[in-house]
Amino acid sequence: MGNGAVQIGRCIAANPHIAGVFPAPWRHESFRGAICKARALAYGARMPAPLRSLSVRLVLTAVLAGAPCAARADAAPPGEAIVVTGRGLADTPATPAYDAVDIARERLTSSASGRIEDVLASVAGVQQLRRSDSRSANPSAQGLTLRALGGNATSRALVLLDGVPMADPMFGYIPLSAIAPERLGGVRVTRGGGSGAFGAGAVSGGIEMWSADAAALGRVSGEALVNDRGESAMSAALAPRLGEGFAEISGRWDRGQGFWTTPAAQRGPASARARYESWSTALRGVAPLTDSIEIQARGLLFEDHRTLRFAGADSGSRGQDASIRLVGRGDWAFEALAYVQARDFSNVVISASTFRKTLDQRRTPSTGLGGKLELRPPVGAAHVLRLGADWRLADGALQEEAYIAAGAVTARRRAGGRNSDLGLFAEDDWTLGALVLTAGLRADRWTVRDGFFREGNAAGVVVIDNRFADRAGWDTSLRGGAVWRAGGGVALRAAAYSGIRLPTLNELYRPFVVFPVRTEANAALRNEALRGVEAGIDFAPSDAVALSATVFANRVKDAIANVTVATNLRQRRNVDAVRARGIELGTALRLGMLRFDGSLALTDAEVRASGTSADMNGKRPAQTPRIAASGTLTWQPRAGWQVAATLRHLGAQFEDDLETDRLPAATTLDAFVQAPLARGVALVLRGENLTDTAIVTRNQGGSIDLGAPRTLWIGLRLGR
Repeated sequence: MGNGAVQIGRCIAANPHIAGVFPAPWRHESFRGAICKARALAYGARMPAPLRSLSVRLVLTAVLAGAPCAARADAAPPGEAIVVTGRGLADTPATPAYDAVDIARERLTSSASGRIEDVLASVAGVQQLRRSDSRSANPSAQGLTLRALGGNATSRALVLLDGVPMADPMFGYIPLSAIAPERLGGVRVTRGGGSGAFGAGAVSGGIEMWSADAAALGRVSGEALVNDRGESAMSAALAPRLGEGFAEISGRWDRGQGFWTTPAAQRGPASARARYESWSTALRGVAPLTDSIEIQARGLLFEDHRTLRFAGADSGSRGQDASIRLVGRGDWAFEALAYVQARDFSNVVISASTFRKTLDQRRTPSTGLGGKLELRPPVGAAHVLRLGADWRLADGALQEEAYIAAGAVTARRRAGGRNSDLGLFAEDDWTLGALVLTAGLRADRWTVRDGFFREGNAAGVVVIDNRFADRAGWDTSLRGGAVWRAGGGVALRAAAYSGIRLPTLNELYRPFVVFPVRTEANAALRNEALRGVEAGIDFAPSDAVALSATVFANRVKDAIANVTVATNLRQRRNVDAVRARGIELGTALRLGMLRFDGSLALTDAEVRASGTSADMNGKRPAQTPRIAASGTLTWQPRAGWQVAATLRHLGAQFEDDLETDRLPAATTLDAFVQAPLARGVALVLRGENLTDTAIVTRNQGGSIDLGAPRTLWIGLRLGR
């Protein structure tokens, strides 16, 4: 495919008299040079080591293959422009039947921290296991969940970027530091909703993100900031148009000495700041194949390194992702997606008593493969029918060594397995005037295979060699809803749904330590199963007013929790259920130059448990607050200017399943200012936690970790 693009460049160079056949940008010498360089990259020539990967070569090749398609004479009738969006298929009429919140690009690029988890927190009820952000948390704890249905670190929300699941194949956490808000065009958070056409795993909801197009990014954009601790954040993007399509390349680099997560009274000689460094590079190309079909290719490379609490307690994560998607918007609309993910994780555990290395989880390589095919046949103007299938495969293994205080190895452990899920789905939206009905059926064929745990002593003699039985089965999910536009800007909606989530390889096979507590894996874990209902009202009489209210009752049967079984020992187990009931409120008001966006979630969540887990019965899930609220006031006095302040509150929550260690409530104030300096250049000021609130993120028997203190940023922004 790359050869075709290069042949065009050679053809123009050798035959100048035919150059007029090609669009003007293709005739420029610099563009021909760029094609040749891109071909060299696509085949690995002179490529820097971190980029010399199959996934990147695949994406570059696909981008180059798409570029000539923009010059096809048969792509559209003369004088009729081809429009490429870089998005998937359009929303269906019944999308508003479920409790969804859209986050526009303006809010994505104006958060105080510049991090995606900060943006998502503006939707009350979105939470990680812990309150730490992606500078000071262990990456494996960064799962996302909604509606207080948490209790462990795995994502119970399905997170998609351009249709691709972002969860780590081994752990189920989300690589938040690799998802740069400035690269996104928008985000939709759907609380509840079950496992519909976007895939299994959405037992608490779904978070759909899509990349910004060339118009939103501008040809050249970027920013560079420094904070009061001397830390830096830099990003840049190039997004040139290529004929009727466009290409994007962007990068981001964050680094800093970090802040003290350990309170001053608890620091010792081995205590360390939460030092961090992360980088990511994204490649994307979008081009039309015909007037109704476009090809989209995307690649992502990232690395993240952090130090947690003690010197030497280093964690790292890295990944290489690639995907390609065909989207057809004709009478027979379709979407075909394929992706590959290569991930790795490492972590060193330092003893809080000896301050020496006790565990080195030096490698946890994993691979994710998958795809989706959706077809929307023409069945009449009143119906939108979705038929399709999706498939995911997760394969991973743990490699770790345990140490004694003297520094000698005491055990060498290997563990891992392979999970897969094949989903078949059908969903129909039926429009009856002001009433839209929707119903869908999904069937998932899942497998849990090749599970093992092996441990050897210092001499390499195997002392434990467990091989776990393969399992497989079918699960079905249903969902349905209705939305009635009653007039005057009022819409009434109701929905009921179900869904499943397979245990991750991490939950099944990998033990872990958050000193001094050890948590054991459990290869016998069953699938989680969601059942939920909700009803709501939306009121939007004009573009200046949008109000919403939703009441819900969700229940996750066989929820996987970290259950205390002895002092400083827990095990992952299925409890009977986690039940959550509550109300969610949303507000968006605009008055001239002022805008207010607010979100509130009040949730009564409790664990239902019996047998050996009975001590948890009636208690709130770990790390789950009753109340979460966020409000942002934005002032835009003139074009290019923006001043925003965000007040956020998280209620008290408990560290553990037995409610012995409490994390107090926290209220924070953030601010963002953008002021134009010259054409295309703006001054940016950001302030995190301006009140310097002590945010307790961990409390284990009085051993405390803290979240980000007051942090002030200043820098420049170029472009849009």
